[in-house]
Amino acid sequence: MQQRIRQSRSWAAMKRLQKVLDDYYIDAMAGLLPWGIGDIATALFALVYIWFAATKVRSLALTLAVVNNSLRDIALGLIPFYIGDVIDFFYRSNKQNMQLIEGFVEGDQEIIAAVNKGAIRAACFICLSIFFIAFMLWTVLQLSVWLWHTISAALS
Repeated sequence: MQQRIRQSRSWAAMKRLQKVLDDYYIDAMAGLLPWGIGDIATALFALVYIWFAATKVRSLALTLAVVNNSLRDIALGLIPFYIGDVIDFFYRSNKQNMQLIEGFVEGDQEIIAAVNKGAIRAACFICLSIFFIAFMLWTVLQLSVWLWHTISAALS
């Protein structure tokens, strides 16, 4: 089964995504796009890892860990004043997700135990991350509206 998983198209897609997004810093550079557009766009690629963990590996704990890493990447990238963008150059969620998935596929007991042990904590961080991401997006929207009105008033 391990060999069949490693030869699947989804496995190859995950490896390519990890290399392009993290090794070539595309994830971090996309984060430079305003209003969180780049962070959200690159986060969509995490759906491949989430789908794989949920359907191929079939581990709830692994799926929670992958979702947690992905949401944490979004939340960190949304920290304002380019602080999040700097952090994004060092936080490589795709690489972490790939390492976790590889550990499960290869039967690495240390990784499996750590992920299983941290499942509840991951679920809590997921809830907090969703709240933080929503708050940051709302804040960016409010600041953008304020800035738009300020500039419009100054120009009229």
